[in-house]
Amino acid sequence: MYDVKKKLHEVLARLPQGVRLVAISKYHPNEYILAAYEEGQRVFGESHEQELSRKVKALPSDIQWHFIGHLQTNKVKYIAPYISMIEAVDSLRLLREINKQAAKHGRVIDVLLELHIAEEESKYGLPLAACRQLLAEGEWRGMEHVRICGLMMMASYVEDEGQIRSEFEQAARFFDEVKSSYFADAPYFCERSWGMSSDYPIAVQCGSTMVRVGTTIFGPRVTE
Repeated sequence: MYDVKKKLHEVLARLPQGVRLVAISKYHPNEYILAAYEEGQRVFGESHEQELSRKVKALPSDIQWHFIGHLQTNKVKYIAPYISMIEAVDSLRLLREINKQAAKHGRVIDVLLELHIAEEESKYGLPLAACRQLLAEGEWRGMEHVRICGLMMMASYVEDEGQIRSEFEQAARFFDEVKSSYFADAPYFCERSWGMSSDYPIAVQCGSTMVRVGTTIFGPRVTE
């Protein structure tokens, strides 16, 4: 078996106090997740509803599951009963659906707004202007079953560390803008989720509070 425990501790050793690890467990078997769980890891990230639902039933109930991929509105109802956080809200329509489905279960679901800063067109997320508009229009204020806890983004997948750092810094400045404009009195609006296996050391230097690391901990994808 891949030495998950050793790799997990290597990643944790590089994270400063106040930065949380979301262990990205998609495409990895339950025994790998349990190995990390036995070392105290409790937050795991998945991006496919069916795989996630199987794992939720089979694994310890105190795991906090984050949905980290692009989420289709018609899938929200399946994860609404148990998801801890939805990290990639990229439209008002999706936010409405999460609020609707969370209400059915008497829950408040934590979410992050996903920004599109990277230059790759393939990435999802709200351009900064669209995120500003969504917040300014204010419909979210009346959604009693979602709680916007911060922002999430993915940097460009390039070797140029200067470009990666610039994108993270742009996200950090935008977080400060949004915090002061809309969430100054909301202590829960505190999450800056950026940084993955390839770039999380740079991300933590640029204000990240939550990094999403999978391959570095679990190795190559094993199962689909």
